[in-house]
Order: sequence, then C-alpha cells, then structure tokens
Amino acid sequence: MALIKSVRGYTPKIGNNCFLADNATLIGDVVLGNDCSIWFNAVLRGDVNSIHIGNRVNIQDGSVLHTLYQKSTIEIGNDVSIGHNVTIHGATIKDGALIGMGSVILDHAIVGEGAIVAAGSVVLSKTEIKPGELWGGAPAKFIKMVDPEQSKEINQKIAKNYLMYSDWYKTDGQSNK
Repeated sequence: MALIKSVRGYTPKIGNNCFLADNATLIGDVVLGNDCSIWFNAVLRGDVNSIHIGNRVNIQDGSVLHTLYQKSTIEIGNDVSIGHNVTIHGATIKDGALIGMGSVILDHAIVGEGAIVAAGSVVLSKTEIKPGELWGGAPAKFIKMVDPEQSKEINQKIAKNYLMYSDWYKTDGQSNK
C-alpha cells in the first residue's frame, strides 16, 4: 500500500480513479487530479511547498518531485507523462508535455504545452521551454519545433497507455483508490 503521509497540517488529496503503486510515496501538500498514476518508488514530497497535478498524469517509476521552502512549487497540467527516474524540483509542466526518462527539471523552469524534454536532459533553473519545442542535453538546449499534431499524438498515446496499465493493477485488486 502506498505511503500517504501528513506533514505540517497537509494531507495529500487524491482524485478519482487514481492508481498508486504499493511503494509510491505522497507526503504533505500534494494534490492529484483524476485518472493519475503514480508508479513504483515514485516520491511526491510536498513537505516544504505544494505539488499540484492535473488530470491523466502519469509519474513513472523512481521519479522524485520536490520544491524549495517558500520559494518554488510544482504545477503539472493535464495529460502529462513524467518518465522513469525523473527529478522535478519546483518547476511548472504545462498540459500535454512529455518529460523523458532520467531528466532533471530545476526550480522555476517552465515546460510549455505539448513540449518534449528528451531523455537524460537537465533543464536549468528559470529555463522557459515554449509550447511545442523539443529540448535535450545537459544543460538542455532547444533542438527543434515538434509538429503539434505529432506531439499531441505521442503524448496522448503515452498518457492513455498508462491509464490502461494502471487498470491492469486495479483489476488484480491492487488499487488504493
């Protein structure tokens, strides 16, 4: 069963039809929308500031989300996929964005709607990735514009697949909600 822990008077709020893996951890001021999935060993640590997540977001295995005390929050829009082993620290991720495996997104960075951050990238503090852009590298740099329809198709396919995967676990009686 997932670890859901209150701290400083904040208890995580979990939307409808969410899947929390058995060893996922949600702490403090964390708000999940509907149809989200938080996968194995993912940690959403809203102990020092807030983490607000929209609908149909998947946060894959080993990812860590955290913030800076009184300085940064995490805001994640709808239909976002956060790949395996991603670190997001006090950043904003807009609707339909895709964050590739092993990426690091630092404080006050903004990843625009439908944007893609390539696997293994390091998005530095205060970087703004505009809608539909593909960024990659360490530090991450603009690579090219992504066709909006292609980006939407890729990102929505991943988001829908993760809804399907989470249903497999719910069918087997492993769901927490």
